[in-house]
Amino acid sequence: MISASGIELRAGARVLIENATFRVAKGDRIGLVGRNGAGKTTLTKCLAGDGIPAAGTITRSGEVGYLPQDPRTGDLDVLGRDRILSARGLDVLIRKMRENEQRIANGSGATREKALRQYERQETEFLTKGGYSAEAEAATIAAALNLPDRALGQPLHTLSGGQRRRIELARILFSDADTLLLDEPTNHLDADSIVWLRDYLKTYRGGFIVISHDVDLVETVVNKVFYLDANRSQIDVYNMGWKLYQQQREADEKRRRRERANAEKKAAALHSQADKMRAKATKTVAAQNMARRADKLLSGLEAVRQSDKVAKLRFPEPAPCGKTPLMAEGLSKSYGSLEIFTDVDLAIDRGSRVVILGLNGAGKTTLLRLLGGVEQPDTGAVVPGHGLKLGYYAQEHETLDPERSVLENMRSAAPDMDLVEVRKVLGSFLFSGDDVDKPAGVLSGGEKTRLALATLVVSSANVLLLDEPTNNLD
Repeated sequence: MISASGIELRAGARVLIENATFRVAKGDRIGLVGRNGAGKTTLTKCLAGDGIPAAGTITRSGEVGYLPQDPRTGDLDVLGRDRILSARGLDVLIRKMRENEQRIANGSGATREKALRQYERQETEFLTKGGYSAEAEAATIAAALNLPDRALGQPLHTLSGGQRRRIELARILFSDADTLLLDEPTNHLDADSIVWLRDYLKTYRGGFIVISHDVDLVETVVNKVFYLDANRSQIDVYNMGWKLYQQQREADEKRRRRERANAEKKAAALHSQADKMRAKATKTVAAQNMARRADKLLSGLEAVRQSDKVAKLRFPEPAPCGKTPLMAEGLSKSYGSLEIFTDVDLAIDRGSRVVILGLNGAGKTTLLRLLGGVEQPDTGAVVPGHGLKLGYYAQEHETLDPERSVLENMRSAAPDMDLVEVRKVLGSFLFSGDDVDKPAGVLSGGEKTRLALATLVVSSANVLLLDEPTNNLD
């Protein structure tokens, strides 16, 4: 399992978590909560071993399965099915067994004998690791996450971002790790898959930490809550389920406010009395002692949580455009032998609000990428209308330059905007101080979402293409 002792996490000069100690034991189903940018993703990275705390120690025992918020797989030519099986090392074994099957079928003499011996050893290891039943288990998990056989048989680079993320989730669940760290596992899942995931996590034999804005999921599965208070840089541990946590947290806040009000009242009276005593030379020492008592009274109080700030999203008047600013004629798109859609005509009129619906992997993201000019159609054309100015929100934040700072990404989106005004807009999206100098690549998923939305606000776009804009938002 996982133990953390006295850990401190930082984002540049800013302290995210200070002197935190906790453990994740078998049977612990922990909901990690806190506002966007509080450090939830940074914490899970460190717990998984993908990051190092500024201070303190983290120890792990047993296998840890980690689903990051933005999974990045190494080899995108790997088939989806093999990526899932790689969690237990079965993909390599299966590939070697298939190669030896070919040598056995086509070879002769010593070559065939060697292939037979290798195949026997590999099959023994394959069966030890669960073998054919493990393959069936992986297929069951994939089906529950709405990953069809067609997608599992394709290279990762041909799949949508949502499909790749579900393959990563299936891989982590198939790993049968002792501890799971799941950062927004419901992103890109349909309603049926979310229900299945809830049931799966409720009966998981190990322990896990889950970060999720899906309140139903957290309410259903967790038996502990870690609240990451960004204002106090502390983790508050609540050994209870979600509903009791909400009640207890509210009670804690009332107690803190009551204690602070009483202490401030007593301290004010002590300071007032000390001021009167200072007027008498014989009472100077007593006055100083009384003032120190008042200061000590206040310093021993727990800090009162401040209300979390909320980003203010307001789109300004868009740039003027014609009646139909965006059209498409005869669009077709395929990836290899996989046909996404054929001969699509559409028109987006000024003032219209269009929703694109379809199953995962049906081509919704592909259509938006074609309309946004990110990809080119196989046939047909995207036709810009008079005055078109596009704003594209990418599902995986590809419109942000990870090497450039928050401020530089904003200046790129609105090069003519005054710097003071740019900073003002960033402030309304909760980016202030040193935050604006952070590279976009180190931001959490929620922070990237806010930055991408902020760039749209300053772009004066008159047609917005939004691909899952609520992912990672509370």
